[in-house]
Amino acid sequence: MARVVKVFRTLRNHWKKSTFAVCVLSYGGHWLYGKYCDSVLRREACLEAREFGRQLIGSQERLRKATVILNPAACGGKANNLFEKNAAPILHLAGVEITIVKTDYEGQAKKLIDLMEQTDMLIVAGGDGTLQEVITGLLRRPDQDIFSNTPIGFIPLGSHNSLSPSLHLLSDNKVKNITSATLSILKGETVPLDVLQIKGEKEQPVFALMGLRWGAFRDVAATISKYWYLGPLKTNAAHWFRTLQEWPLVRDISISYLPPSLRPPDAPPQKPPRPNLLYRIARRWKNYWNPPVEEPPKVEEPEKWEEQKLSTFELFVQTHNKNPVKRRVEDSLMICAEPDDFSVSEFITVGNKKEEDPTVFTKSSTKLEVGACRLQLPEGAGGFYNIDNEEYEAMPVEVRLLPRKLHFFISAERRDQLLSQMQ
Repeated sequence: MARVVKVFRTLRNHWKKSTFAVCVLSYGGHWLYGKYCDSVLRREACLEAREFGRQLIGSQERLRKATVILNPAACGGKANNLFEKNAAPILHLAGVEITIVKTDYEGQAKKLIDLMEQTDMLIVAGGDGTLQEVITGLLRRPDQDIFSNTPIGFIPLGSHNSLSPSLHLLSDNKVKNITSATLSILKGETVPLDVLQIKGEKEQPVFALMGLRWGAFRDVAATISKYWYLGPLKTNAAHWFRTLQEWPLVRDISISYLPPSLRPPDAPPQKPPRPNLLYRIARRWKNYWNPPVEEPPKVEEPEKWEEQKLSTFELFVQTHNKNPVKRRVEDSLMICAEPDDFSVSEFITVGNKKEEDPTVFTKSSTKLEVGACRLQLPEGAGGFYNIDNEEYEAMPVEVRLLPRKLHFFISAERRDQLLSQMQ
């Protein structure tokens, strides 16, 4: 008992050192427990991947080939280590023959995709920028009709992974997000995604999966990192300081658009069986004696563009890829424009919400469902677009929808969750 009393007396007399030691031990214990949980997640994922690798293949079959486009600079330079520790072992254990291509500088992924040979699957390991470069390089290829049928997997390694919530169940644990995304690639379930083709007057087209963002909220979001020293107040501060520099922050824009088009029925997953020989012979004789009358070619009607002028704080041209499993009657993209009558306090409040999710718009915003659109900026208007979180100089552009152009791997759990939300 005397020894216990002596210990407590020592702790009381040296309470500063004791407090510091308790904090260090608590942090160290939490860090070690996190590392242990990550190891358990990796082990469980590897055991599941090993079951895929144990499946027998025929003598005439070959291993599946995957081309991985890896951006080592993503996530502050941690992407290469994250991929090697969490994703690569799963792919190897599953018996996938992978070819890893690492990018060295911004824009290189577009060039690498132009040199890519045919592969069974394409895996993008990085963030929004890497994914946007890959799909742009893929759809600029002369043989893009063939390569666009290649299923694409997305492993979220970047600081911004806008497409991940549409494809995977996300958590606060980065290791779990990476391993679950990699396992969904092995399971092979895919979903078609729409693509936006964004083309200036002289530039080559750029392609996006989420959308194009332009306006005051986008400009402020690009400056938030400068106020890092304000901690949790940096978002409010960035919006407040911007209102002191210039107010109001309303932008004028002219939009021309086409109405949405009806979505054709889904193609059958398998080709219908070939008719028997007698039926084919009878059909040939029928066509010989009574040849079918050729219909005159349809004359394409000129496109009827409608024009609308808007004053707005923010404009977002976006796809419906946020819920890719939802069945739609029309092929369309959505134009969302915030109203032009925000007060300063409303501007700051809405800006905080958009920092968490840029696709969230207020109830009073203007929403248009269109098939294609043209954005015409007023003379002297500068600024930048955000196209899938990548910055491009703002200019007049035409945005067209490529419906169900690419196929991405999706986890079955996320698909079921999205379907349940629709009920």
